[in-house]
Amino acid sequence: MPEMKFLVQWPDGREQSCYSPSLVMHDYLTPGAEYPVEEFVKLTSEALTVASDRVLAKFGMRCTSAAQQMEEIHEVGAGYATGAVRVLNMSGAELL
Repeated sequence: MPEMKFLVQWPDGREQSCYSPSLVMHDYLTPGAEYPVEEFVKLTSEALTVASDRVLAKFGMRCTSAAQQMEEIHEVGAGYATGAVRVLNMSGAELL
């Protein structure tokens, strides 16, 4: 199953490298685009849930890395009342 990394920049300039066990993130985020923090958290949560469901269907268990990534994004996102998250880069792990 192809996996991917995506690099984001939070409103204060902090960059975070994120992981998805599926390329489904391309269906939710666009490289170079900015999303209000709340929308970014919502979109990545939906995408990581879909990715984890794909892992469940293929391997019989959910992806704990996707769950951990979702939790980290929620925690960081909770620290911003306003602002936007910019998607700096998205790439499949096979390209890294």
